[in-house]
This record gives sequence, C-alpha cells and structure tokens, in this order.
Amino acid sequence: MIITRTPFRMSFFGGGTDYPVWYEKHGGAVLSTTIDRFCYVTCRYYPPFFDAKVRVVWSKIELVQNANELEHPIARHTLNFLNLPKNIEIHHAADLPARSGLGASSSFTVGLLNALYALLGKKTTKADLASEAIHIERVLAGETVGSQDQVAAAFGGFNKIVFRTDGNIEVIPLSISGNVLRGLKDRLLLFFTGLSRSASEVASVQVKNTPQKEKELIAMHDMVDEGVKFLENGALDDFGKLLHEAWQMKRSLTPLIANGHIDAIYEAARSAGAIGGKLLGAGGGGFMLVYADPSRHKAIKEKLSKFLCVPFDFEQEGTQVIHQSGGVLDGVNFT
Repeated sequence: MIITRTPFRMSFFGGGTDYPVWYEKHGGAVLSTTIDRFCYVTCRYYPPFFDAKVRVVWSKIELVQNANELEHPIARHTLNFLNLPKNIEIHHAADLPARSGLGASSSFTVGLLNALYALLGKKTTKADLASEAIHIERVLAGETVGSQDQVAAAFGGFNKIVFRTDGNIEVIPLSISGNVLRGLKDRLLLFFTGLSRSASEVASVQVKNTPQKEKELIAMHDMVDEGVKFLENGALDDFGKLLHEAWQMKRSLTPLIANGHIDAIYEAARSAGAIGGKLLGAGGGGFMLVYADPSRHKAIKEKLSKFLCVPFDFEQEGTQVIHQSGGVLDGVNFT
C-alpha cells in the first residue's frame, strides 16, 4: 500500500501567464508557495476476491472492470497513461474542498502519479511528475488549465516559476529570510467564500480573451519580479499593496473572475483594515487571500465572521510518499 501527501498551492502574482497560449509566445512567470494543507492518495493492488477490477473512492465510489469505465477523468486517464498491469484500488481525501482555487485538482494528479510510480517500484523526479500531470490534464483530459499548479504541487516551497517560450519550465526557489517569511505568513488570512467553481470553465473564457488582454498580462508578468524584490527587501506592506493592484488587474480579464459576492467579501476586508488581497485560482469562487497588519486581523475576522478562516503555514517539501508497505493483502503475492 502506498500513501502520498501532496500540498495545495497559493499563487500571488503572474497567474494567467502560465497558459501555453500566452507563454509560448511571450514567456510567463508566477510567484507562488505551497501550504500545509494537503491532498492524500492511497493506492494498492486490489485483491482478486471481488468482482470489480478497479475501485476508486472519491466523492463517489466507483467499481468497474477497467479504467476506461471510470467516471473520474483524471483517474481514468492516469491509469491508462501508466498502463497499470494489475487490479488497482485508489482512495482520495483532502484537507480542503476541490474547486477552491488552491490547485486541488493538480495536487490530486501529481499525488496519484507519485503513488502509482511508487506502487510500480519505479523512480521518478519532481520535474517528470509535473510534466506528466500537465500532459494528463491538458492533453488527455482536454482541460483548459495552466502549468503552475502541477509544478507547485510537485516541487513545493516558495518559488518563482518561469515558463519559457520553448515550453521548458524553470523552478527558482527564493532566498527569503525566515523572519520575512514568518512576517508574511502572519499578515495573511485565508477565507473560504463558500462558492466552488470549475476552474477550467472560467479559464476557457480567459484564454479566449488573451489576445485582447496583452497589456494586462504583461503587467501581471512584471509584478512577479516586483513581488520577489519586495520579499527580498522585507518590504511586506509593499507586497500587500501589490496584491491589491494585481487583483484589480486580474478581475478585469473576464467578468467570470469576480462577482458581487466576491467583491463584497473583499471590500468588507478592506473596510476593516486589509491592505490587499486576491481571490485565489481562476476566479468565480473558492478562497480569498487577505493581507493585513496583524493588529487588524481581529477586526477583519469579525467583519467576515460568516466565512470560515482557515489557518495555514508555508510548506517546503512538495509531493511525498509518506507510507509504503507490501504484502499479500496488497496483492503483491497473488498469482
């Protein structure tokens, strides 16, 4: 039996420049970190006593004869991509809900790949996990997704991720002092808006609008290096103000990114002392990130008391195999 733990990500700047339609022409970059909220994938060879040959447990329980019959698109395409030689059982669990702007779908894809490779006894790299996850989601599943979530989930940590015009992706870990990172974390609040949405649907409209939003996307790309500079210099409030500027620009990319509900949450936080913030992910719902001096956190939480505030810390490891065992009940010795 294999268990993997894969972090969710929090993206600060550059989102939108990680879509191939943009970076294959202009290049792209994002500034992001992973957090200590995780997707867990458990897999094992499924014992032959049962009628089904494939069992996948997510929000549903699927019992089928082969992977092609699975409703879950990523599980179906990943199992076919690796051409698993035996019966298989997969369980998925997560600390936070899907469709919430934290890269949950890609965390699952990366975590599933990592688990299946471990089950097969094959070594892989974080770069390969990220690249294969992008291929599975974009090419095999036909989803409109960017390339940052898979990379963040695989590598973990606080990084500048650069997307080259030739398709290559570079992960640049940031050298930020521990005091600055703690100061940043202490100034951030994470609220669940109560809305979930399909990132692919929102992103499809954004991608379609890309040719008309070149000025905005260039500016959003430039904000990545600005954000890095502010962190390296310990200018945290400037970082917070840049978050506000980036959110105003991002919400202009398509009307689907923001709505009255989202705007009301953000303005309530600002009225209670927030300097900046943004809706995480493609838009339309999910988690709202708020930046404020710690002295204003109590007032902001009171103002947004009907929304769940989720504690978190930054994470450095990326996807990991946290349990690995074998034996008869895992199907290893069945003939």
